[in-house]
Amino acid sequence: MRALFSTFLALMIWAGPALTQELTALARVDAARSEITDGWFGRTDLRLGLSQGVPFRVFLLDDPARLVVDFREADWAGISPQMLLAEPGRVSAVRFGAFQPGWSRLVADLAVPMIPTEIGMPVDAASGTATLEIALKEVDAESYAAAAGAPVDPAWTRALVAPPKPENPEKDRFVVVLDPGHGGIDPGAESDGVAEKDLMLSFARALRDALVRAGIEVVMTRDEDIFVALEHRVAIAHQRDADLFISLHADSLSQGGAKGATVYTLSDEASDAATEHLAARHNRADIIAGADLTGSDDQVAGILLDLARQETEPRSAALAKVLVQGMAKTGGPMNSRPLRRAGFSVLKSADIPSVLIEVGFLSNPRDLNNLRDPVWRSVMVNGLADAILAWRDADEARAPLVRQ
Repeated sequence: MRALFSTFLALMIWAGPALTQELTALARVDAARSEITDGWFGRTDLRLGLSQGVPFRVFLLDDPARLVVDFREADWAGISPQMLLAEPGRVSAVRFGAFQPGWSRLVADLAVPMIPTEIGMPVDAASGTATLEIALKEVDAESYAAAAGAPVDPAWTRALVAPPKPENPEKDRFVVVLDPGHGGIDPGAESDGVAEKDLMLSFARALRDALVRAGIEVVMTRDEDIFVALEHRVAIAHQRDADLFISLHADSLSQGGAKGATVYTLSDEASDAATEHLAARHNRADIIAGADLTGSDDQVAGILLDLARQETEPRSAALAKVLVQGMAKTGGPMNSRPLRRAGFSVLKSADIPSVLIEVGFLSNPRDLNNLRDPVWRSVMVNGLADAILAWRDADEARAPLVRQ
């Protein structure tokens, strides 16, 4: 079943041989011609009006059930999920946005198992406009599982190519990887028209500039509004032989009225219920963006990594304390419990000290105002940069004792 389904989808990637040379530019999504509707006899129709035809592909993912459509490339400006899906039905939710450079993605959560029975993108000969049409039909769980699975196509994967190693085997540089949370199709928290992904990209760029001025080499996991899978963020740090990994966030959390800057380190058990809830939300980022997580768990590898973390975790804890002190010196404001622990996926590097910083919470009006204030951000950035330099010097001084 899966082989037949994949072959069918492969034929539908292009709107037609005669049109392939024209299907290269940005296509605007027309909300007036776009909708998701439930019909009779278990049929659901997805229609997406486009200003022109573009290459696309369609596939299904399981656990949870999702329909994924990739485009090269669609402009979603001015379009909201409610414009496509007036109310939940067999499709319970829909989201869309940038996914990788040159590509965008739509992800539809399926409340019941459904597979496409018809897929097409007819192009109007007179206007050049196109309509993506996907007809879905309810099936049993076994049929859905047989049809689901991300297509194996390297051309659609953003390759992570390791840079050449320095000629000098003795590392003579200090590398910090900054990880602006979320991005692309995954906006993160949103409040009063502000998206976490945009705030943290701006904050990370400012912190990068401050560190570069101090002679630090900085690598960004993303430097534009694109989606980067959680495991790829960690892989980037390994490829660049990083000394530090810092993930930057400004989440929204109603539990306990969360407010103030907070620094998190890795732990199998969360330090409190609110932190556990926050970590669960962060770790769902790949699912939100339509990533296939099949086979991602490896218990044997996990045991080996735990052994490697015995040296790294104390260094991460020391980094967290220094960062809290640095932010507090700038006036913060800090959370009432600024040091916390949880199982954030991006902190699971075995050999690189890693922390996740919630610079503030968009759910708190004071924090939101601070994050919008360029003066406050500049002061906080300088406090973090000074703290990173202080940790580097202290960690280098401790290194001979650790090796003994």
